[in-house]
Amino acid sequence: MPDPALARLARRSVELIRAHQASSGAYPACPTFPPYRFCWLRDGSFIADAMSRVGQVVSAEAFFRWCAGVLEARAQTVERLVKARERGEPVDPAEHLRTRYALDGGEPDLDWANYQLDGWGAWIWALAGHVERHGRNADPFARAAGLSARYVAAFWEEPCYDWWEEREGIHTVTLAAVAAGLRGAEILGVGAGEPRIEEAVRAHSTGRLRSSWDEDRVDASLVAVATPFRLLPPDDPVVAGTVAAVESELVDERGVQRYLDDEYYGGGKWLLLAALLGLQYFETGREDEAYAQLEWVAAQAAPDGALPEQVPGHLLRPDRYEDWVARWGPPASPLLWSHAFLLDLALALGEVAPR
Repeated sequence: MPDPALARLARRSVELIRAHQASSGAYPACPTFPPYRFCWLRDGSFIADAMSRVGQVVSAEAFFRWCAGVLEARAQTVERLVKARERGEPVDPAEHLRTRYALDGGEPDLDWANYQLDGWGAWIWALAGHVERHGRNADPFARAAGLSARYVAAFWEEPCYDWWEEREGIHTVTLAAVAAGLRGAEILGVGAGEPRIEEAVRAHSTGRLRSSWDEDRVDASLVAVATPFRLLPPDDPVVAGTVAAVESELVDERGVQRYLDDEYYGGGKWLLLAALLGLQYFETGREDEAYAQLEWVAAQAAPDGALPEQVPGHLLRPDRYEDWVARWGPPASPLLWSHAFLLDLALALGEVAPR
């Protein structure tokens, strides 16, 4: 039987995401945390995908329209960059599309690591899933999805910043997002060709996935290569080796840390990563462990149901926690990405039903 408390928290997650979605359709990463009052395509794509899965069609499509508007406003830039790449000309990272945008689609003039490819693949993946799930018309998004697909297909072998916006390189989970986006583009009929990404990832693997071509670091985001991006099957031996390494280095009973040398807010446990690992457990028949991660995530909720980005139990670098609090205040809450992953896991486990 579903747990009423988990069902209430899932419904509250939907309410919070809807309440904070901008009139433009953009989802702020966190509406109360100044550095995160912007929309990242990566975060937003996961939020839109969760909202689509739970039946919030209008909310998800508002986000996809926002993405389409961001791309169409920069169509000439995309065409210029792709043609330069085709001619073999160097492209300065500063010329690329941004990682985050203002909620109205503008470009904030702030010092931030800006060149990432993952979001430009992830939103096509989320859109294609939404169109198939609900039988929706993809025509309003086709031009933008085609532009985005051409962009990531052209630059997937180029270094960019990782999910965490901390390291430059060719990152495995970024490639998984790109591949998922290109498969989504084929579903939508705007394909840009399928580069041999899976082959490249396997060639750089050593019994488990590498965080990037240059680093063999264990990073919990690597779970997304299989779940949900499906570059590799969830039961693939390389994925199993990766999950085992994450469990060994980054899991202390419940909750998941990003990577061992994490200093951001002392290197706490991230709720979205716990739910991500829970989804991988669910996909491979480890339902009891999936429930344990869902229950841990739910236990971190504030009295009003808000879920933070991370919590400070079992910090990797406790000496750095107060430094970040002094700089930016307590960890971001509500982090809409955390709520999205709670929804995904609650849906998978039957704790909430789509409406």
